[in-house]
Amino acid sequence: GTRIIYDRKFLMECRNSPVAKTPPSHLPDIPGVTSPSVEELKLENHHVQNCEEKVSAGEEEQFDMDI
Repeated sequence: GTRIIYDRKFLMECRNSPVAKTPPSHLPDIPGVTSPSVEELKLENHHVQNCEEKVSAGEEEQFDMDI
């Protein structure tokens, strides 16, 4: 058999390609797998609100963590 071997530089360039950033067409909607689950959306929304409240209170976080 023939093996195709890609170098790191080529793969890193492919990562930034517009084709790599668009989801496949006709992908089924599976919450938590192909789309964010309802719980993830609630957590993300809550995290954004908490960050906005902290920044507005004058307490700027040194590091921003994504959970």
